[in-house]
Amino acid sequence: MAASRCFLLLLLLLLSPLLASAGEEEEEAVLAMAARLRRPAAASFREGYTQLFGGSNLALHGDGKRVRISLDERTGAGFASQDAYLHGFFSASIKLPPDYAAGVVVAFYMSNGDVYEKTHDELDFEFLGNIKGREWRVQTNVYGNGSTSVGREERFYIDETPIREVQRTKSMGVQFPSKPMSLYATIWDGSSWATSGGRYKVNYKYAPFIAEFSELMLHGCAMDTLTRAPMCTPDIANIHNAVAMSGRQRSAMERFRTKYMTYGYCYDRLRYPTPPSECNVGPEAELFLPTGEARSIDRHGRARRHRRGPADSAF
Repeated sequence: MAASRCFLLLLLLLLSPLLASAGEEEEEAVLAMAARLRRPAAASFREGYTQLFGGSNLALHGDGKRVRISLDERTGAGFASQDAYLHGFFSASIKLPPDYAAGVVVAFYMSNGDVYEKTHDELDFEFLGNIKGREWRVQTNVYGNGSTSVGREERFYIDETPIREVQRTKSMGVQFPSKPMSLYATIWDGSSWATSGGRYKVNYKYAPFIAEFSELMLHGCAMDTLTRAPMCTPDIANIHNAVAMSGRQRSAMERFRTKYMTYGYCYDRLRYPTPPSECNVGPEAELFLPTGEARSIDRHGRARRHRRGPADSAF
């Protein structure tokens, strides 16, 4: 039996401009404080989360420090944070179903669709299952202010490396996520699209498909549900906004993207004859098919190509 894949997924949420009005000395002071910011201990399920759906397909283990959600022929399952956040650092260690998992989608994402139905924001990490012997893929996406007609998907084969950074730019305008969001985790049947465009479906003879979430961390600026006002002080908000990747992490991200990105929306010329405004497409576009897929994939599903230029270095 193939071993389950386990990922440590980190999501850093910065919804305000970085120290937009701060002077140089103030900025240096906040950056110094951010460097000393310690990550808190992982919270138990009861301390920060609530079940969304799935009934008995959600089970708690280890005093609520591990959450197992499963998909079977009856239903999937999911849970969400009790609070919505304007800024923060959120993470989980995720153990994915082993063996044949085609059509299965395990999602770890932030959204406010329950509050802003037509203008919602969303940051997605969707783990897409595969046939036996093939790696899971990770699809990331960003929506802002209900911009669901402009998908900003990128797909990867991933493990323990930063893979994407979305920076606030003038060109994105209102399509940059800007409202408080809750954290969600779900498992569900995505047979119609998740694996090879829907070619491979969920096969329930392998059910239940179980995903385990542990080391759940909620560390951010929550919003008051009644007043919609931040529940953290301005200095704490500035510290969260000052947190950024180190030079080493950024270099690792660029190397990873060069080697493992299998699809990039900036290169999807069929979908976007004119790339979205935040894309800066250069000669490296020749390394992608008109569909946005990487031209050459090795037997492990990894993109084989030379180092890309700065076409979408903001992501």
